[in-house]
Amino acid sequence: MEETKELEHRHYEYTMDSFIPNSKSSDLMKPETDDNNDDEARKPLGDFVVYSRRWAILILFVFYSASNSMQWIQFSIIANIIQKYYNVSSTWVSWTSMIYMFLYILLVFPGSWVLDKLGLRTAAIFGCLGTCLGAWIKILGVNPDLFYVAFIGQSIVAASQVFILSLPAKLAAVWFGPNQVSSACSIGVFGNQLGIAIGFLFPSIIVKNSDDMNQIGNDLQFMFYLVAAFTTVLAVLICIFFQKAPPTPPSASALLSERPKNNHSSPFFHSIKNLSFNLNYILLLISYGINVGVFYAISTLLNQIVLTHYDGAEKDAGRIGLCIIVAGMLGSVCCGIVLDKTHKFKETTLAVYILSLIGMIIYSATLSTGIIIVYITSSLLGFAMTGYLPVGFEFAAEITYPESEGTSSGLLNAGAQVFGILLTILYGDILESFGDITANIVMVGFLLAGCIITAFIKSDLRRQNAYMSSISES
Repeated sequence: MEETKELEHRHYEYTMDSFIPNSKSSDLMKPETDDNNDDEARKPLGDFVVYSRRWAILILFVFYSASNSMQWIQFSIIANIIQKYYNVSSTWVSWTSMIYMFLYILLVFPGSWVLDKLGLRTAAIFGCLGTCLGAWIKILGVNPDLFYVAFIGQSIVAASQVFILSLPAKLAAVWFGPNQVSSACSIGVFGNQLGIAIGFLFPSIIVKNSDDMNQIGNDLQFMFYLVAAFTTVLAVLICIFFQKAPPTPPSASALLSERPKNNHSSPFFHSIKNLSFNLNYILLLISYGINVGVFYAISTLLNQIVLTHYDGAEKDAGRIGLCIIVAGMLGSVCCGIVLDKTHKFKETTLAVYILSLIGMIIYSATLSTGIIIVYITSSLLGFAMTGYLPVGFEFAAEITYPESEGTSSGLLNAGAQVFGILLTILYGDILESFGDITANIVMVGFLLAGCIITAFIKSDLRRQNAYMSSISES
């Protein structure tokens, strides 16, 4: 084992001038073993190598992320049933979703600090244990007079997402090479979308709208136990198998991100200051927040919107939400592939934003034309709006490099939560007072403003420039 360590060290002796390996040995192009897995091949990428285990780490993160996000919409997608069973207002049901946004805003700085200073593994363990704990607490709140207990459990799960939402960009940068980093980030975001899709679909299937309160209570208890069991399995797997980083960095940009930590790294809050004075990042922060905020508003109030036009369509509301997310998963993967192939970050961001605007207009205009049409138009909206998420992450990583991807994506998410709360409250008030047509027109106006803001962002691709510079120097 010591011999293997020495061999790896010799192949990865870096210089501050080039940020690439000193060794040009052809041995780097051959599969090698490492300490943790003797039969695992390390795949070469230029003078750097990436590790096969990166896919296992990414897949594990996908399910870990899903275990948290599936609980976000768990109550509000069956809002009418929750209101009846717990005897609470629609506002309280909406807050079971908005608490995710509110607590993320409060905890984004400590969460980003943990990710930046303690690494992926520590952040993931904190997140999975909190998600598991909150899921079990909700079981204790299944009685009709214990809504506050269920809400406490939901709040703990919500607080735990601060250790999840910022991870895709960081995980992709730490484990994947430059030609896979955008696709890896998209797959990481896919986990969040997978969980939301599950959260849209299964509550409306498991929990029936019945006049028998005992039946509703039994259905809720069954749902809570399923979620708690799933999160427990994921927590065990994360604690055992999830790793902080590969033995050696996969790219020049990853190496450059590591180097300052041992030498002249700016403190965490100095990094925040740098981001605050980055005009391109601020513009992206606003435009990203608008897009994701509109998505949060639509998702949170989807049950109420669908039931306004189609009585007794609770299951349809869940399925429409599923269509939005599944189409968004496809959009995320497609956008990630496009970014890896073209590296046209601004162009892709603007194009997807325009598609979101068009999708929202079509969705709004067809809400009352038939439930099948709503399925189709909501899928178009989801493809663009949910597909935008990894594009925003990767664009932020490019224009803020060499700042930590965890910090840039953390602040991006915080902005999205602020807009999410404001737009959800605004959307709900307008929906109740003036109807869904007016509410959707207002959301279209916000998306139009987001498109205009995106157009003013300069395509300052710092991470790509660092990668190209390392190639030219080698």
